[in-house]
Amino acid sequence: MKMHSPLLSTILLTATFAIATSSCGGAQDTGLDTATGQVTAGGATGSACPTGSTLTYANFGEAFIVTNCLSCHGSRQNPILSTQTAIQTASAEIDRMAAAGPDATNTAMPPSGGVSTTDRLKLGEWLACGAP
Repeated sequence: MKMHSPLLSTILLTATFAIATSSCGGAQDTGLDTATGQVTAGGATGSACPTGSTLTYANFGEAFIVTNCLSCHGSRQNPILSTQTAIQTASAEIDRMAAAGPDATNTAMPPSGGVSTTDRLKLGEWLACGAP
């Protein structure tokens, strides 16, 4: 077995860490507490369910969760968000991590960013309505 130099080993370890943390809860999170390594939640958004809201799991929630959450929260990281019931159970946590409303715009998740404020507002509304 060929031994690598300490410098090469350090470079490989650093590159592996950077790749591993860049998508599922890594250093790009705006809610990452660098002292503890934990992702911290923001405040509750204060979103309300407006009369006549048309957002449902079928026309909004499922696509949002699949696109932005399931690569990590499908089976690897808690909360697991693979069913509508699981999403409803974790709705307060999702609100504090990824949704927007009159009191807060939370951007800790997804770590890759890319979610518009408009979609974060819809997420807050959908969750406030009970994620129907």
